Amino acid sequence: MTTATSSRELAHPERDEIRLEAVLHALSDPMRLQVVRELAEAQGELSCSYFDLPVTKSTTTHHFRVLRESGVIRQVYRGTAKMNGLRREDLAALFPGLLDSVLDAAARQERRLTGS
Repeated sequence: MTTATSSRELAHPERDEIRLEAVLHALSDPMRLQVVRELAEAQGELSCSYFDLPVTKSTTTHHFRVLRESGVIRQVYRGTAKMNGLRREDLAALFPGLLDSVLDAAARQERRLTGS
């Protein structure tokens, strides 16, 4: 795992350190899956403040940490904003089709549950 060298730099696992069970755990939570779905739709980076999760700020911070430490997202500071992006290339190289399958399944489930 790359270690943070300053308080403005966040630790992330290297590609070869990303584990399937950590990724599946990160994606198993509805709030974290919502974040991943929104990042996938944006096809770029979004700031933490963009997300309106129905949980406390400390819980939101926890969810982002789980996503980052599992290797699902990369977080970087840009000025005062903490920006988030999917590690789509890393995940596709390690687990081909996994992210797209999970995102597709989540979309189908949402349609089924909401009737739309």
